[in-house]
Amino acid sequence: MSKIQRSAEEYVQGILAGNRVVLGQAITLVESTRPEHQALAQTVIQQLLDQRQGSAEASQDSGHTSQASIRIAITGAPGAGKSTFIEALGMYLVEQGEKVAVLAIDPSSAVSKGSILGDKTRMERLSASEHAFIRPSAAGTSLGGVARKTRETILLVEAAGYNTVLIETVGVGQSETAVHRMTDIFLLLLLPGAGDELQGIKRGIVEMADILAVNKADGDRVKLANQARAHYLNATHLLPPKASGWAPVVLRCSAQEGTGIAEIWDAIATCRSQLMKNNFFEKNRRQQAKYWLEEAIDAGIKAAFFGNPAVRAQLAALEPEILAGRVSPFAAAEAMLHAYFKENPS
Repeated sequence: MSKIQRSAEEYVQGILAGNRVVLGQAITLVESTRPEHQALAQTVIQQLLDQRQGSAEASQDSGHTSQASIRIAITGAPGAGKSTFIEALGMYLVEQGEKVAVLAIDPSSAVSKGSILGDKTRMERLSASEHAFIRPSAAGTSLGGVARKTRETILLVEAAGYNTVLIETVGVGQSETAVHRMTDIFLLLLLPGAGDELQGIKRGIVEMADILAVNKADGDRVKLANQARAHYLNATHLLPPKASGWAPVVLRCSAQEGTGIAEIWDAIATCRSQLMKNNFFEKNRRQQAKYWLEEAIDAGIKAAFFGNPAVRAQLAALEPEILAGRVSPFAAAEAMLHAYFKENPS
């Protein structure tokens, strides 16, 4: 990352003004692992939170209520057409006068740790819109294919005026818990087919879904899409009730042709309205904030532990013994913990 040229105030004012260049630089700042960048990023985020709190209090004093943003997770098996669907939904929303941010989490190479980062080329129309902001990020080794800093990025794009945030995950097959815990609505994109649809999708992911959409319902696949919708509709009836009180809906669409997109957005709006009315929306966001607090503490403790010189020395000495089977991993872990706490007594 290039040398930081902006002050926290310059970042904050640029983001609040909707400057997409400054917003992109701020996200890069958040994603940086350098301590000085992290310190500046947290200052920027805190100032934006203070601004939002002040705006909310001013709205209450004037008798107005500001519309909360909506954070939507979009996942599905490879080949389900996630990028095409997101572009179709994004273009529909832009045409309705909405400002849309897309946070696309690309698979990272297990060897090079690089990322495909091809979403901007796959969403050419949407990326050309001045009312849309697309940010691809490498998933790295984070849980569920979600970039480690995605939650902070959500706060930045919302502060810049993008009140509809679409988060595309790597896809079904990894834990989607992380993205579920940073969004309001979970949309599962499915492929048309007959007979074995449920076998390729983990039950836990179906249970998390608020909306299931069978994509590619066009041409000679319309009949298959109808059959798949019927299968999933039956499956959702067998699932336990959701804590939100929302009953999942199953729809069909063709992102390629743009059909069914309006109906899916209507379902999202209906779901959001119900969650707002029964107070689950705000309750869920508070629970998510608590979860990410604990996650941040866990990550900080792990970084401090493995950054400790005594621990690193123990690890270098014990790893060959563990790999050779001469020392138990548990005994080695205990030795390293002892070394750490000897240097850092409570």
